[in-house]
Amino acid sequence: MPNSTTVLFLCTGNSARSQMAEAFLRHYGGDRFLAHSAGLQPKGIHPFTIQVMQEVGLDLINQRSKGVEEFLGKVFVHHLIAVCDHADQNCPTTWPGIIRREHWSFPDPASFEGSPEEQLAFFRSVRDQIEARIRSW
Repeated sequence: MPNSTTVLFLCTGNSARSQMAEAFLRHYGGDRFLAHSAGLQPKGIHPFTIQVMQEVGLDLINQRSKGVEEFLGKVFVHHLIAVCDHADQNCPTTWPGIIRREHWSFPDPASFEGSPEEQLAFFRSVRDQIEARIRSW
């Protein structure tokens, strides 16, 4: 995909928000975008992330939690989009080749406390916010 725009979604754990954004951009962007995600401290994909994405027909089977070091200086990134405040504040400020850096602040569903039903509802809410942002972007 030589004419594709490379986008890297960055968050702290690469367990929820950035994974969702990557999946939605792959789905809606088609061949126009090459979507990736990474975390400053990758933790693995949260099971509720997988579940709520399956609910909207997106399977994360080919995605995995990745560290930012897999991309820094190795992948030319057109757009770096931090999807959490911590990642925006702690992302390396020098990144060769970045054309545009953005910050989309979404709450962290993985840190939400409540019953399993409340947690799942919060994951769905964040998923829907991310989907709407990807579609409008």
